[in-house]
Amino acid sequence: MEDLGEKVLAAKTDEREFDALVKSHRQWILRMAAEAAHHYVTDSDDEWSVALMAFHEAVQSYDAGKGSFRALAGVVIRRRVTDYLRSEGRHSAEIAVMPGAFDGELDAEEAGGVSLSVQQKVAQDSLADSAEDRAGRARAEIAEMQEILGAYGFSFFDLADCSPKAEKTKKSCGQAVRTLLARAALLALMRLKRLLPIRELSEASGVIRKILERHRKYIIAAAEILDGDFPILASYMGFIRRG
Repeated sequence: MEDLGEKVLAAKTDEREFDALVKSHRQWILRMAAEAAHHYVTDSDDEWSVALMAFHEAVQSYDAGKGSFRALAGVVIRRRVTDYLRSEGRHSAEIAVMPGAFDGELDAEEAGGVSLSVQQKVAQDSLADSAEDRAGRARAEIAEMQEILGAYGFSFFDLADCSPKAEKTKKSCGQAVRTLLARAALLALMRLKRLLPIRELSEASGVIRKILERHRKYIIAAAEILDGDFPILASYMGFIRRG
């Protein structure tokens, strides 16, 4: 069997390799999403779209010298799905439903005290909701954001490489985004020139130019997302709104 790490590294820059990796991991991604959501997840649910974006994030941040890809991807998927559900106010209200409920494979211990009939009913209700194809909203948001960011010369999927990791840097980027959103003239200048107005933004926000330059793609994307109608994508950026 070909080393998984080699496939992941190839998928960083090759879209066909990434698609193949997703195909081979589809059931695993759904299972990770279901574990985080505490209910059955299909590829028509928002949680699938969130998990898929998280999987892409894990591929882009994978370092062969720092451990298992699946361990990394599992952590990222569970974190992103949990964050999404919390932002939607749905996480605490869910009854735990494991994927095996449809197959009658759960015993009493796995069910955590919830009867199989109740689990199946909740799971079936979840599938009924998915008939509305809520995941289509996430795909539509990504497609629209791809067009917007394309005018700036980069892709939505470039963000995994330029997103701030350290807490201090995240706070600085958040301050820069909030300043952009609060100052219409700066936001208009960014959109007019299709560039981040680094000098003006640094003076207005107090964020040093080095951080603005290094994370300019992330700051531009965050400002466009939070200033537009992108509720699913915006759910990743609650820390910016909270300050």
